[in-house]
Amino acid sequence: MPRNKRIVLLSVGHACVDVYQGAVAALVPLFVAERAYSYAAASGIVLAASLLSSVAQPFFGALTDRRPVPWLLPASTVLGGLGVALSGISGSYALTLLFVALSGVGVAAYHPESARVARIASRGSHASMGWFSLGGNVGFATAPLLVAVVIAAGGLRFSPLLVLPALVGAVLTLPVLRALGEAPRTGGGRKAPEGRDDWGSFVRLSLAVVCRSIAFIGLSTFIAFHAREQTGGGTAVGTAALFVLYLGGAVGTIAGGNLARRRDRVAVVRAGYLIAAAGVAGVVFVPGPAIFLFVALTSIGLYVPFSLQVTLAQDYLPTRVGTAGGITLGLTVSVGGLASPVIGAIADAASLRTALTPLILMPVLSWLLFRLLPEPAVPDMLRGDRAEEATHAAR
Repeated sequence: MPRNKRIVLLSVGHACVDVYQGAVAALVPLFVAERAYSYAAASGIVLAASLLSSVAQPFFGALTDRRPVPWLLPASTVLGGLGVALSGISGSYALTLLFVALSGVGVAAYHPESARVARIASRGSHASMGWFSLGGNVGFATAPLLVAVVIAAGGLRFSPLLVLPALVGAVLTLPVLRALGEAPRTGGGRKAPEGRDDWGSFVRLSLAVVCRSIAFIGLSTFIAFHAREQTGGGTAVGTAALFVLYLGGAVGTIAGGNLARRRDRVAVVRAGYLIAAAGVAGVVFVPGPAIFLFVALTSIGLYVPFSLQVTLAQDYLPTRVGTAGGITLGLTVSVGGLASPVIGAIADAASLRTALTPLILMPVLSWLLFRLLPEPAVPDMLRGDRAEEATHAAR
């Protein structure tokens, strides 16, 4: 199977998993409306998914580093979809928490192994890893639309239909695993890991990713309200701002992968964070329609580093690529989301602009942390493919 086809299938499969990260948040208002949950109870649902996912992520990363577990890709995809699908038909709050938590475990199980498989399938290509990461972004962004379409047909009782993307994603994953000689029924083997782990650099990179996550999740949570305040517009303005934020993320992810074919990844990531810092400052302080320009600039700047941070983490921990991929794709994102209640509390006590102002510092801190990071050595098994990719880009 050609490399591009493998990456496309993995990217679509990634979208079919990450749609359930966005689906939980999209279901919360419906739980409140149909079941009269309080805001505290609704927050508990989101917390159940994100916290359990955060706790489980390192476990699955360690598991996939000990031995290849490719069957986790289709199995975790189905588990992620099944949990969300069942959450809508259970009248019990405890069962709803349980099903949402199971979905979070499915999402957590998927990312470490998928990052390892994507690294093999892409042969270390930065552009290919960018496309793989883009799949997750698309899935997250389309979740509200998917939930709205399904639930509009008949309320939460139609939630079992939400399992369909998971079934599609699981099926699409199988031919890739078979092509790589790692079909779920065989387990397969792998080459001995190469290189030496640089834990110091990996920890600094992870802290940078957490800062990035705080900025992005904080903006994605409150940008609709802030855009309405800054422009004096209605709900449509807020929706448009959120759409621009997601669209810019897609552009930034692809741009980051392509730029890394010509320059060091660390340098590209630093530039992205400087752009993001300027963008966030404009979002917070510039009034009127110009806010949309700065939302786009912020999103592009925050997403240029996205896929590059995954390959950097894997190169810093060449013997633990599952752990590296799982943490940069999943754990640090969940941890960053814990800052949203703090931002909300500041907004209630002061103003939304005051609450969003500290977010300007987040990409600055990420930039400072990347100032301390070296460009890691490329493992021998990937050196030829990356050199070929750079030569092709230069032409």
